[in-house]
Amino acid sequence: MKRFYIIVILILISLISGCLDSTPDNATEELRISTTSSTCDTGILDLLNKEFENANNAKILTVCQGTGKAIATGEMGAADVVFVHAPASELTAVEKGSFINRTYVMYNYFVIIGPGNDPAGIRATENAPEALGMIAGKEQPFISRGDDSGTHNKEKAIWMAANITPSGTWYQSVGKGMGDTIMTADIREAYTLSDRGTYLAMKDKTKLVILFETDKEYLFNPYHVMAVNPEKFPDVKYDMSMKYINFLTSTEVQAIIRDYGKDKFDEPLFTPALI
Repeated sequence: MKRFYIIVILILISLISGCLDSTPDNATEELRISTTSSTCDTGILDLLNKEFENANNAKILTVCQGTGKAIATGEMGAADVVFVHAPASELTAVEKGSFINRTYVMYNYFVIIGPGNDPAGIRATENAPEALGMIAGKEQPFISRGDDSGTHNKEKAIWMAANITPSGTWYQSVGKGMGDTIMTADIREAYTLSDRGTYLAMKDKTKLVILFETDKEYLFNPYHVMAVNPEKFPDVKYDMSMKYINFLTSTEVQAIIRDYGKDKFDEPLFTPALI
């Protein structure tokens, strides 16, 4: 009898241990995403992430910051997937081996916004470098994100093309995200560079208007998603990252991107890359 009780106790211990050690098949799996502020400010990421969570029994943890910081977060292994919009920085990080499976998801265009009376007269300019040159030449207030984001990198590239190093009291670097930068420019009645999507999402909160948007070469703004390289960081959830990348590029989700914003702004905030 004593032997019988011992066997029963051992079986119970085994069963309890198995329950503690095993993970239920339907357990929610977390995915960490590091992304640029514009995907958050426009609201599109909340919509897409909810769709992914529902379809995959997942929980997405999102960090919204400038693209430079978003890439750095991935390079530290503190994210599983990165969704950003600074091609040169992305390619540098891919070449270093930090990311793999970089995939084109969507695009929009940058715009230069400012006071409706356009004191620098940029409406009549032919390209983005000329537009910023007019602002600098007349020393009209300009607010820069100054945060190593995709937008900030684009701004710096345009200044470089204009052969101008902006400085002086008219030029202010705030080190903030796009939404905060727009509101600062609004208060100061200043110019700034914004992605079109974030501006449209905040249009009702600012007096600033789009003054220049016709330069398709300098103002093109593509977004890519990349998986953090599991060979460098074995703890990242690579399989979930690939599910997310395939999700963003699926026909169904590309259609959501195509239509996002039409009901409120009569135009989409982004254009899908694949449909």
